[in-house]
Amino acid sequence: MPATKLKDFLDANGVKYVTIHHSVAYTAQEVAASAHVRGKEMAKTVVVRLDGQLALAVVPAAQKVDVRRLKEAAGAAVAEIAAEQDFRTSFPECDLGAMPPFGNLYGIPVYADTRLAEDEEIAFNACSHTEVMRLAFKDFERLAQPKVAPLTFAR
Repeated sequence: MPATKLKDFLDANGVKYVTIHHSVAYTAQEVAASAHVRGKEMAKTVVVRLDGQLALAVVPAAQKVDVRRLKEAAGAAVAEIAAEQDFRTSFPECDLGAMPPFGNLYGIPVYADTRLAEDEEIAFNACSHTEVMRLAFKDFERLAQPKVAPLTFAR
């Protein structure tokens, strides 16, 4: 079952979602394949540091965060991928590496790549390495209130 905090938040906001159980997988592309989700709809949540503060960069599974573009989108002087020890305790009900893209539940700002907004749905880890949630991108955008900008390397 997805983390209670996440599920309660979505339910309280009237969001329709599907939970997909799959075999254990760790990389976003493995999760997409295991859960039978199209790779471009599968979002991976990357924890970053912007001027020393934690933030989430949400990008398509097959893409990598372009720190230069993230820095520009955030208006930050310094942008870098966070080390695990920087956020190990920031997502208490989530397995390490399986954080959902709802940073607002943890007091962390969210940045989402424009490519994710091209699809009607978004799928993401639901706090574990065996569950994915899928919901409308518009619901994700409404609730997480991400800054949507190009965050990955150019096509």
